[in-house]
Amino acid sequence: MGRVQNKIALITGGSRGIGLATARLLASEGATVIITDILVDEGKSVADSIRGKFYALNVGNEHEWQGVIRAVGKEFGKLDILFNNAGIIGFSQKLGPQDPENISLKAWQYVHKINLDGAFLGCKYGISLMKDQGGSIINMSSRSGIVGIPGASAYASSKAAIRNHTKSVALYCAENGYNIRCNSLHPGAILTPLWDPMLGNTESERQEMITTISSTIPLGHMGEPMDVAYAVLYLGSEESKYITGIELTIDGGILAGSSASPKKHSSCKG
Repeated sequence: MGRVQNKIALITGGSRGIGLATARLLASEGATVIITDILVDEGKSVADSIRGKFYALNVGNEHEWQGVIRAVGKEFGKLDILFNNAGIIGFSQKLGPQDPENISLKAWQYVHKINLDGAFLGCKYGISLMKDQGGSIINMSSRSGIVGIPGASAYASSKAAIRNHTKSVALYCAENGYNIRCNSLHPGAILTPLWDPMLGNTESERQEMITTISSTIPLGHMGEPMDVAYAVLYLGSEESKYITGIELTIDGGILAGSSASPKKHSSCKG
């Protein structure tokens, strides 16, 4: 207990899935957790359950980021951990095809606005609140940021850009002596609500698809949100004080081999 005692942590997209699991874990380890999300009711409920704080935030909106960072600075005076977790694949938002040939420019830009611009703005304004005392920025990339995903091209592109921007942020902060570490996470096949559009419409279809996906994973099963949450806890704690600019893969061994080619319409963030 207490691995992040007295730290102030902000999680974007904190009302569901990986964000929710991480919020609960960090709170249980002593952090004061700030939940941000566009899902106001759910976000408030999560914040109340962990005695944290909630702010409504569309991560692609710079003005809203400025307001949240201002509010956090005024109330807490610092920010120790920033988990840029919010993101979309593009399937649930009715944006049409996501493959390289048929995706619309509007859909391409929208996915990048939420995923890439959201992480960029988080880093930009997180640095401003962390640089006096240091901190840890953790960016959510994906297995799809390392390999191509034909059926989710914008998602894969945005996650690849996050992977690289993380390294730029890590080096920039080191060069300026800010004592801010920045690392990226690359989950694959984590079973969260983001998978729902890809798992079928009935429970039997869902279970069949999960079984099929699990058969392609070296460890033999899909991951859980807590598998990623524990990585955030580690990177947000002092245990990782000498780690910056890395990409941490959490995928049950998928990327360790060459047989896990992405199937049509598949994505592996979770």
